[in-house]
Amino acid sequence: MPVSARVPLVDLTGSDAPGPDRDAVVATIAKACTDVGFLVVRGHGVADEAIREIESAAREFFALPEDEKLRCTRTGGAYRGFTPAQRSALAASRDVETPPDLCELFTINRFDDPDVARRSGLEPGREAFFAPNVWPDEPERFRGAFERYYGIMEELAARLMRLMALALDLDEDWFADKLTDHITNLTVNHYPEIATPPAPGQLRRGEHSDWGSLTILYTDGEPGLQIRSPAGVWEDIPMVPGAFVINLGDLMARWTNGRWTSTTHRVVVPSDVRGDRISIAFFQQPAYDALIECIPTCATPDAPSLFEPITSGEWIVSMLDKTLY
Repeated sequence: MPVSARVPLVDLTGSDAPGPDRDAVVATIAKACTDVGFLVVRGHGVADEAIREIESAAREFFALPEDEKLRCTRTGGAYRGFTPAQRSALAASRDVETPPDLCELFTINRFDDPDVARRSGLEPGREAFFAPNVWPDEPERFRGAFERYYGIMEELAARLMRLMALALDLDEDWFADKLTDHITNLTVNHYPEIATPPAPGQLRRGEHSDWGSLTILYTDGEPGLQIRSPAGVWEDIPMVPGAFVINLGDLMARWTNGRWTSTTHRVVVPSDVRGDRISIAFFQQPAYDALIECIPTCATPDAPSLFEPITSGEWIVSMLDKTLY
């Protein structure tokens, strides 16, 4: 069942065990990842309460005075905490010059525990990347809501990667050791109400592809997310209540030798909607030192590897350096 002309709606119910339900889900995932790199999933098992909790806590934080939010800005180059609106431009990751994006962010990772940071790749010279989180004092429930949601998304991402491994004719646990010490960011994007017309070419989020293996995206239902078709036409992604948008990132495209697609997308300002908007993105990123090279089932003598191997950490740091001011 499609969400749009090319993006399917997939029900994950019954897909954890071998059988016809799993086979159907795997086949749909394989086609969607090849054709468009986007799908929408329901039957994911994530409780509405966990989503409402993080969305409510995030809205309460973003409603604080700017000077209070600025106390949580990243320091020392660390990719954590609050990023004010118009301090990032995602189109820069594709070397496209645009005005800064009309989006403010709050980002966390899993490195509050020094042992977790060391296992995940902390070495001299990487301290900024593996820095602990920056937590606000208010609202009090903010940290708990973010940490609970992060843990739930870890489980859902692992579930999706098992299905994707099967879709690539691999053992379902093929990706597991590359993701055990993952370096995933969880980012809440807040798109403030548009009070004045944007500058020419200015978007809520400029055109970009995501950078990791996959992204699990929740949105509050407000429109604006678009993908670019192979013909260069921008297509709206309709929002499905209770579902997540899943899209592939650049590292998955590299892993699959270009068989699977990391599709360019953006968030526009709809002409008839100027209110604020929230989205919550779990950007699954393999372990810092995981070598991303062609998966064995994705290369043949007639289709050799297209990409030079690169580590997950090298890639993500290069993208962050391009896009954050």
